[in-house]
Amino acid sequence: MASQREVIRKADIAVSDLVSNGGYLNPMQANKFIEYVHSAPTIVRAMRYVPMNAPKMEINKMGFGSRILKPAPGSGETLAAADRSKVTTEKLTLTTVRTMAEVNIPYDVLEDNIERGRMEDTIMRQIGLQVAEDIEELAIQGDTTSSDTYLALFNGLLKLITTNTTSLAAYTMVEKEIFKTLIKSIDPKYLRNPAAFRFYISHKNETDYRDTLADRIGGRADSLVEGIDAVRSYGIPVIPCAMMPETHIVLTHPLNLIYGIQRDIMIETDKDIRAQSYIIVVSMRLAMQIEIEEATAMGTALAVN
Repeated sequence: MASQREVIRKADIAVSDLVSNGGYLNPMQANKFIEYVHSAPTIVRAMRYVPMNAPKMEINKMGFGSRILKPAPGSGETLAAADRSKVTTEKLTLTTVRTMAEVNIPYDVLEDNIERGRMEDTIMRQIGLQVAEDIEELAIQGDTTSSDTYLALFNGLLKLITTNTTSLAAYTMVEKEIFKTLIKSIDPKYLRNPAAFRFYISHKNETDYRDTLADRIGGRADSLVEGIDAVRSYGIPVIPCAMMPETHIVLTHPLNLIYGIQRDIMIETDKDIRAQSYIIVVSMRLAMQIEIEEATAMGTALAVN
């Protein structure tokens, strides 16, 4: 067993190894850290991730707003000008905000990790998993008018979805009619593959809905209560989401949700000898947007018990 002095010496080396390239993670370290973020069981792992090299980034959106096929003209003739289709193009701008985390690690929690030679990996993994939860909270509950300074960084899903919103105040529990209403509120042109969409609801509401189905369904009742597979409504998976308020339900294709991390992730370290702890500060820039807002739907004001 190493002495306390030796543990601290090794810890100094391990913590200092986190810092390179002027404090910024090198590309390999940054990719590993983002892998940790994506490994957490949050909505973030399903969203479309865009690596960013600058505080702002424009994403091109290209598509057709209506039918492009027309009856073919006669041999040697071309389509009339009025029948020719023009691609519609738009730009979506991702604008990052700066975030920071300070982590204090007491000396007395270091020894096991140091002796096993996994200090750096343990630190980055734990920070990455918590960052994923924090990104999920901001991506869903972000509100620039919030008194919570973190949530006020940018607007999340519950503020960005405005076109297809439905009040659920008449419901006291999650029922299939709610899911049907949300599906029908989206233009059918976006729902060519409904199974690729997801309903995002709170864990409590998902549990209640699963229990309701188990009460109704004969042979599958036990599997709904005992199993971990996602329940479905009208063919669409119903996914529990830790940071989704019980009053809200969101329907969207997960890749319609875009978030970015600027790759210049900074790690800075210090040591507080009075508190007998290491200080690790992580700075990173985040952005979030919905690519096609009209392809989402949201239920609000669910009067759950």
